[in-house]
Amino acid sequence: MTERRFESVLRCLGAFALLAVGIDHIEQYYADYYRAVPTIGTLFVLNFASAAVVGLALLAPLRRIAGRFASQVVTFLALSGIAIAAATLAGLLVSENGGLFGFMEVGYRGAIVLSIAFDAATVVLLSAFLILRSQPWARNHTHKEIAT
Repeated sequence: MTERRFESVLRCLGAFALLAVGIDHIEQYYADYYRAVPTIGTLFVLNFASAAVVGLALLAPLRRIAGRFASQVVTFLALSGIAIAAATLAGLLVSENGGLFGFMEVGYRGAIVLSIAFDAATVVLLSAFLILRSQPWARNHTHKEIAT
């Protein structure tokens, strides 16, 4: 597998993991009634919306959409995806260890384990994507090819 192809695989897998984070949160919002929890319910909806927008944008043919700025847009989107996943994980850890906005999460049910796994996968995959594309040998191809 070529470096360019591997970068694309990492980017797509990171985008799918981020989409899974958002889907997990919107499912919790409706199925487990997080919509009734003040502030936390709103954060779950915002998590879904931001993960959906960034995840889908990472899968889009950005070279056609953003033209010469595609490389910068991809970098921004990957960093945004990492930030969303890391903030989600941090919020969960805070809510388990003292509470977040008056809400305290208890236990590790399936949805929480999934969220942790998808958050970690998003951070690892998109970080690896950014590291790989920043390598000197990749720079010649990054601006021309990776932002497809």
